[in-house]
Amino acid sequence: MVMTVANAWLAGFIPDLPTPFDEDGAVDLVAFARLCERQIEAGVPAVVICETEGEAATLVAAERESLIRTAVETARGRIRVIAGAGSNDTRRAIAFTRLAEAAGADAVMSVVPYYNKPMQAGIEAHFRAIAGSTALPVILHDIPSRTNRELADDTLVRLAESTRFAGLRDASCDVARIARLRPRLPPRFRLLSGDDTTALAFLASGGDGCVSLVSNVAPDLCRNIFSSCRQGRFQSARYLQNRIARLTAELSKESPASLKYALSLLGLMQPHARLPITELDGPSRDQMAKVLAAIADEDLVAAEA
Repeated sequence: MVMTVANAWLAGFIPDLPTPFDEDGAVDLVAFARLCERQIEAGVPAVVICETEGEAATLVAAERESLIRTAVETARGRIRVIAGAGSNDTRRAIAFTRLAEAAGADAVMSVVPYYNKPMQAGIEAHFRAIAGSTALPVILHDIPSRTNRELADDTLVRLAESTRFAGLRDASCDVARIARLRPRLPPRFRLLSGDDTTALAFLASGGDGCVSLVSNVAPDLCRNIFSSCRQGRFQSARYLQNRIARLTAELSKESPASLKYALSLLGLMQPHARLPITELDGPSRDQMAKVLAAIADEDLVAAEA
């Protein structure tokens, strides 16, 4: 029962925050704290850090720790902090998980091992080893387009039997998967979309929320989409989804560079990225500016000057 109550927070639109860098390539913790505070004020239940949009592959351990501590100190218990702790090396994933726990994270997100192309038995053993190394809830991340291996339904169902696993970030874009999985999963296990494009369909099919790229830019609109779905007002949800459809498409093209530039236009951070990610070119910048301009200013909740 305790675990069921604890997992109730894992719902709604949860932004996958980018990692701001300064002109010298160092992590900009002031800008990062500003991003966290903006999301807290917008009413999100949690933030995801050091994950896909956070350019986790380029972060060293000390940077991960400072980002997690900054998020925790900024949150002050007002929201949950989910720290990305994935790796294709199980030992390294365990080390990242323990680091996140020591730094004060509320949960960790762990991605299917990439590049190695492990069998399902290896994927299952990988996640069980991670869960056994921490007292934190573990949120699984299935994103076959990046890992070249999926988290099979049967593997997920076996893992979900353990209360150590709190939910799934599903970036498979297979909306029909919810109907297959719901009857096989315990009620406490949360299903979150990992794709903004299909998020509304995911929610309408019974999903619990979305780990979102777009919520970084338009958190209020995303919150209202979720609220409309929960109230059964799907026509309103579709209207709001259509309002951000172009933004969703534009952000998805070259993320996280596109996300960073969008947030820079809102005065929230610099657009700098780390190689091999580069900043947007001129035409892409112009297009992003046009897309943002098409959304009413009050919907973007820009930071106060």
